[in-house]
Amino acid sequence: MTEDFLTKELCFQLYVASKEIIRLYKPFLAELDLTYTSFIALLAIEDNMSVKYLGEKLFLDSGTLSPLLKKMEHQGLLHRTRSETDERLLKIDLTQKGQTVKAQLPAISKKIYHDLKTRNPNVDYPQLMHFLYQLNLAF
Repeated sequence: MTEDFLTKELCFQLYVASKEIIRLYKPFLAELDLTYTSFIALLAIEDNMSVKYLGEKLFLDSGTLSPLLKKMEHQGLLHRTRSETDERLLKIDLTQKGQTVKAQLPAISKKIYHDLKTRNPNVDYPQLMHFLYQLNLAF
């Protein structure tokens, strides 16, 4: 008798769901020349935000975040500047182009959400989001 232990693993279910949802985003993000990571960064960036705070917010280390922000700056989406009060702190602000692109992102998320609800109307997505939010608070 074989039992499929893999499908009973929470980590596997989260991995597959995350991977497949990101796959749904890719064609929309490609039109804006964004990766999924730059997409979530754009959503998270606020005026005069520190790079350190952005990394904490996105659960990204500096080895991932630094090249991402450098690429986004090269794309004209943001500016990185040193803090005037503490030169060790790097601050980021969206450019006009970055703000314009960011304004388009909620429509993409709304489309993905609609597509997911259409694919499986039996899933209680608000409850799922609440569960995932509560789970992530542990980290």
